[in-house]
Amino acid sequence: MIVGLEGKVVAKQPSYVHINVNGVIYEVLVSINCSSRIGEGEVSLHTVQIIREDAHLLFGFLDSDEKYMFETLIKINGVGPKVALAICSTFTPGTFAQIVQSSDVSGLKKVPGIGPKSAKRILVELAEFEPSSGAAAANPAVSEAATALESLGFKADQVHKVLQKCSATETSALVKEALKKMQG
Repeated sequence: MIVGLEGKVVAKQPSYVHINVNGVIYEVLVSINCSSRIGEGEVSLHTVQIIREDAHLLFGFLDSDEKYMFETLIKINGVGPKVALAICSTFTPGTFAQIVQSSDVSGLKKVPGIGPKSAKRILVELAEFEPSSGAAAANPAVSEAATALESLGFKADQVHKVLQKCSATETSALVKEALKKMQG
């Protein structure tokens, strides 16, 4: 699974970038918010790889909060990667958290492809959505531990809540502490 890419931007459109990583050029689908912040030259993206029968897709994010938002959205029944990316293009993670907390159906309906039923379902499913804390940005071990725990089958929202309560600072210690908290 590809969880990140670092390389040189060789082409950029509002909905995707082409990144040259040691001679291999990857097409990475990005939100409009992310695309607007990507400049020329080198870039480092967190990625989500989705493999379907008819396509292998890479979705890229400059920050872990947007990636977490995307991953949380695609777990909702009826919300695919296209709609999740449209939500990421319309709202920042902070703005989206406010919409969810205030149950703003009309705000969510501004996203192309989301009607009243879909908006209500998303708001109910994500009643406790919060972007991950700034701890992940300050300490890469938190993000690495989250990835490790999610690969073990734990849900992203559960992982992020538990990691916020952990005191360890190294990846392996964080994983061990989080596992103890989730089992207890």
